[in-house]
Amino acid sequence: MIKLKLLFSLLAMTTFSSFAQRNPLSSDRENFFRFGAKGGVNINKIDGQSYKDGFNFNYQIGGFLQFNLTNKIGIQPEVSFVQSTSEFSSGADNVYDDLFLGGGQRKAKLNYLEVPVFLNVNLGPSKRVKLQVGPAFNGLLKQTVDSLKTNADIFKKAEWSAIGGLWVQLPLINLGARY
Repeated sequence: MIKLKLLFSLLAMTTFSSFAQRNPLSSDRENFFRFGAKGGVNINKIDGQSYKDGFNFNYQIGGFLQFNLTNKIGIQPEVSFVQSTSEFSSGADNVYDDLFLGGGQRKAKLNYLEVPVFLNVNLGPSKRVKLQVGPAFNGLLKQTVDSLKTNADIFKKAEWSAIGGLWVQLPLINLGARY
């Protein structure tokens, strides 16, 4: 249920794109190459023991290239700056203290460089609705953890993930939702 809520919440992500060699309002025909800037909402929850329930809303900005190899399939590499935040506690016994007495709750802010490569598959006869699936590499650029008594890095420096979602190409703006 939580994952379903997250997927629907991601519909808020929008992308602006540039069109090469055609009027974007003229037809449903696709060009071989498209590019654009993207910006949107990053809704995250950092998993782990004693992490606060709920989601945190952050942002992401970046750009994409789209190569339409056939009428049905294309490749879309992207580069995005993604921010994630969370609050956590050193132990389950801090829950009461954190809620009512100011306890030991810590805040973490993580800045990532995300590089996904999507396979775009057109859904139905329209070339405007695409299923996107593919791998993504995330590199941690900076981590800030408030009031932590150690200088050690507590989050992974890099990770691989799989992403899936829908991409809708409207004449001047694109909408997408991914998980």
